[in-house]
Amino acid sequence: MRSLLYVTAIAVLLSSCKLMPKKDEKEKSKTNKTMTNRFQPVDWAHTTNIYEVNVRQYTPEGTFNAFAGHLQRLKEMGVETLWFMPVTPIAQKNKKGSLGSYYACSDYTSINPEFGTLEDFKNLVKKAHDMGMKVIIDWVANHTGWDHVWTKEHPDYYLKDSATNDFQIASGMDDIIELNFGNPALRKAMKDAMKFWVTECDIDGFRCDLAFWVELDFWKEARPELDAIKPLFWLGEFDETDKPEYGEAFDASYSWTWMHRTKEFYEGKIGFDSLMTVLKKYDDLGDSTMRAWFTTNHDENSWNGTEYEKYGDMAKALAVFSATWNGVPLLYSGQELGNNKRLAFFEKDPIVATDKAAEMTAFYTALLKLKSSNPALNGGDKAVITYKLKTSDPKNIFAFLRKNGNREVLVVLNMSANKNLRFDIADENLKGVFKNVFSGAANDFTSEKSFEMQPWEYLVYEK
Repeated sequence: MRSLLYVTAIAVLLSSCKLMPKKDEKEKSKTNKTMTNRFQPVDWAHTTNIYEVNVRQYTPEGTFNAFAGHLQRLKEMGVETLWFMPVTPIAQKNKKGSLGSYYACSDYTSINPEFGTLEDFKNLVKKAHDMGMKVIIDWVANHTGWDHVWTKEHPDYYLKDSATNDFQIASGMDDIIELNFGNPALRKAMKDAMKFWVTECDIDGFRCDLAFWVELDFWKEARPELDAIKPLFWLGEFDETDKPEYGEAFDASYSWTWMHRTKEFYEGKIGFDSLMTVLKKYDDLGDSTMRAWFTTNHDENSWNGTEYEKYGDMAKALAVFSATWNGVPLLYSGQELGNNKRLAFFEKDPIVATDKAAEMTAFYTALLKLKSSNPALNGGDKAVITYKLKTSDPKNIFAFLRKNGNREVLVVLNMSANKNLRFDIADENLKGVFKNVFSGAANDFTSEKSFEMQPWEYLVYEK
């Protein structure tokens, strides 16, 4: 995604989604049968986190080589998987702003010269691998820019607008045009282009832009061919509560509905019960796929506001949730530096660390390392049990315990602006000695389960 018009349209679409009715037994049987057709994720997907890299804005230079200088810092913070926004060259015809959109590709098998060379990217991937990190790239399969090489070499790869007899504009975004996945030759060319990045650069997977705008059968056709070269991680940009069938092709999906509803909750438009109803919809999807949980990303930051504009004092509590709930935590460039500005999308606008950088880096370091080291936080793992704990204040407190064997993580969130909020956790599942992940203080919750919390405060304990 890349334009305000598009993001607004998607927000309206997701906001209008009705809660799905309870499945009857016939539907459940059909769903269970579908689950068996899913691909198996790579092992590391269950413990990983994802850090989205905006190369253009990451450094003043905006290059792969300049970004490489930050790998050690990110490694020390606990980042495990780097997701690079599109690295392909940008179309010049009808481009937005002076630099254009990453998502208006002009050649699927070349590097954007703004970032460096193909050799630079290969070296960056190798360096990341040598440090034990994984690399996935953004893949924009639905559309290209107007002067993509295929528009001249293979115009039949595109959909045509019967009114203009020209290429079909993609849903009102006039800098991109839609591809025709009804053409077998286009499908083969697309798969070959994806294979290029696996064979030439040794990437570890794809984040598939607007995955639900592309026919599902293409992804189910492409995945086994790509996985045959190397087992890959597949993150799809779709919300499985809205497009459950796409979960058949992807390891993880987006949590757009949760993101929108949490904003509405903070604004007082919906209650806590409504928020938990949304979460239950995700829970009902089971562990066959995972969700990517986030408080911001490139689209949200640029078009809808920073995490602080949207969530205010609740932002850090939601970040804790994202890192500890069942799924994959997703961070965006600059969150660990306290970035509090909207980054320009079509112009140069480097990230600047704020006076909160040290605090936020320590915050995310604690969360990311807990996620990767404690099996109780594994995503999509049937061995993990998540208990939503009973409290004496269910209208304001969200407490949950995640357990895998004898490993346990307790999370307590004050989902309100109430000060000095006192409550008890009245749940037999919580017992034993735990250590506060942030302060290191120990608590024995076998008998003493009383708490006092401040507005939007978060507590995370490891047994």
